[in-house]
Amino acid sequence: MNENIFKRNEMLAQKVIKGLASRNVTGYYAASKEEALKQALALIPEGASVTMGGCMSAHEIGLVEALKNGSYDYFDRDMTDDKRAAMLKAYDADVYLISANAMTEDGIIVNIDGNANRVSALAYGPKKILMIVGMNKICSDLDGAMKRARNVAAPINAQRFGLSTPCSKTGACADCKSIDTVCCQFLITRFSKHEDRIHVILVNEDLGF
Repeated sequence: MNENIFKRNEMLAQKVIKGLASRNVTGYYAASKEEALKQALALIPEGASVTMGGCMSAHEIGLVEALKNGSYDYFDRDMTDDKRAAMLKAYDADVYLISANAMTEDGIIVNIDGNANRVSALAYGPKKILMIVGMNKICSDLDGAMKRARNVAAPINAQRFGLSTPCSKTGACADCKSIDTVCCQFLITRFSKHEDRIHVILVNEDLGF
């Protein structure tokens, strides 16, 4: 990565972390995927029950593989036929892995969802939320974050799932009401009522969508 981009991201991350702290959310900065993995594992006690909500970023830093091979009670929802039971299991997990579709420079977190399992677990349930967020998802303000979620994250996710939505064909949000839409619920997390619950690792990489 270009040295100037690296420095810019590091400085921006510190601004985001300060914003997160003002919202009762704990933030960390990792200069690489390797550092992010090390930080994530430091936040997950051995023996903890862990599951996730479709977090590509956790895969990309090697966290999912580490949990599967480590001394953790990792529940892989893709390894069961009962998807509803798998999603409900998340609400009582010790640690829930998730990312953000976008985040503002002052620490507001934006997520959109089709089934609502991700956003509902983030809002309430799991004892600890561990978010892995690439610096590519940081936006200047809430309007920019909402636009990123709808016009970048949603079309890419619709395409990778092979869904028949307008955005999967055009690459841009059409504010559709398609049965395949992944934009059913929007969650804006502006404050955490519970101290030490939400932890965000900002990674100096392009991660997820």
